[in-house]
Amino acid sequence: MKIQQNIQQRIQDREKDVKLLQQEVEAINHSADKVVEDSGKIFTELIRLMEKRSSDVEQQVRSQQETEVSRVKELQEKLEQEITELKRKDAELKKISDTEDHNQFLHNYSSLSPLSETTDSPSINIRPLSYFEDVTAAVSEARDKLQDALNEKWTNISLAVTEADVLLSNPREPKTRADFLKYSREITLDPNTAHTQLLLSEGNRKGTLISHPQSYPSHADRFSVPFQVLSRESLTGRCYWEVEWRGNGVHVAVAYKDISGRCFLKPIFSLCTESIRCF
Repeated sequence: MKIQQNIQQRIQDREKDVKLLQQEVEAINHSADKVVEDSGKIFTELIRLMEKRSSDVEQQVRSQQETEVSRVKELQEKLEQEITELKRKDAELKKISDTEDHNQFLHNYSSLSPLSETTDSPSINIRPLSYFEDVTAAVSEARDKLQDALNEKWTNISLAVTEADVLLSNPREPKTRADFLKYSREITLDPNTAHTQLLLSEGNRKGTLISHPQSYPSHADRFSVPFQVLSRESLTGRCYWEVEWRGNGVHVAVAYKDISGRCFLKPIFSLCTESIRCF
C-alpha cells in the first residue's frame, strides 16, 4: 500500500535524522571536552608562570635582604669595636685622673697608647618596615594589569562560548529575509577599482554607468574591462547584502581580493545597466 510505503519511508528518514543527531551530540561532547582540556592546560601554564614569578621575587628579595643585613652588621660591628676602645680609654683616663702626684700623672698620661684615628660616622637613616615597599607596589601593579587583561579577554571568551551555543541551538539555514538580515553587511564601492565609465556617488554606495570616462587617478587595482567595481569591505564567514538596480541588468558575484583588473568573471559588481545602489 502507498500509505504503508510512506510510513516506512518516514521511519527511515526519522531514523536517519536520529542517527545524525546522535553524531551531533557526540561531536558536541568531543568538542566541549577538548576545549575544557585545552583551556585547563593553558590556565595551568598561567598558574605555573605566576608561581615561578613569585619564586623569582622571593629569591631576589631574600638575596637583597642578605646583602643589606650583612652591610648593616659590618657597620654595626665597627661601631661596637670603636665604642669598646673608647670605653677602655675612658677608664684609663679616670684611673690616671685620681693620681695626686703630678709627676706620676704626667708619666702615666704620656705612657697611654694613642686613640686610633676616628672616621666620620656614616649617615644612618632608619626606615621602619619600608625597605621593600617598592617591590610590593610593583607586584600589585602587575597584578592589576593582569587582572584587567583577563577581564577584557574574558568578554571575548564568554562571547565565543555564547556564539557556539547559538549555533547549536539554531542550526537551521536562514530562509526568510529576517533570517538573512542577521548576517547583513554594509557594502561600499572602492573607487580605486571602479572602471572609468562608472560614476560613484552617495558616499560610494551607488555606481552609475556613464558614456564619458571619468578622470580617475591611475591605480593598479582599477578594472580595465567594462563595467566593474569591487567592494571596499572584505567578506568573511556568512554574509548577506542587498542590491538595488535600475536599467537592463546587473551581475553580482564574490571575488578574491587579488582579482586582476583585466578579469571579467569574478567582480563583486559587474554593471551593464544605468545604475546600481547597495545597502
